[in-house]
Amino acid sequence: MTTYLINHLRIPGGVPKPDALVYLESVEATFRPYGGRWLVLDAQVEVLEGAWPGSVVVMEFPDMDTARKWYDSPEYRAILRLRTDNAVSDLVLVDPVGPEFTSAGWARQIRAVVDASAEAGH
Repeated sequence: MTTYLINHLRIPGGVPKPDALVYLESVEATFRPYGGRWLVLDAQVEVLEGAWPGSVVVMEFPDMDTARKWYDSPEYRAILRLRTDNAVSDLVLVDPVGPEFTSAGWARQIRAVVDASAEAGH
């Protein structure tokens, strides 16, 4: 199942430092062998609710295990500080829902767990 990496990215001062540019010049060589690809890079967002200072990066990997292998790889670890020392990131990996998923079905599953827990408590 495809896995997505999402990075809520903030560049202090709004202008990348030289090391951040070295990171951008180097990072593709680390993730391409793992099947990674850009979907969104440093895109400005339209905030509909709440706050989202900064931009967003979205990458795609073949699966969660492969994404973790890339993130933990010696090649990526060698350049990781170029990003973390020069940007503020909230970085997550997430799997999408399946093609049959519905929010109503998910709510039914949660309701069943909540109801069973309430019955067990009586």
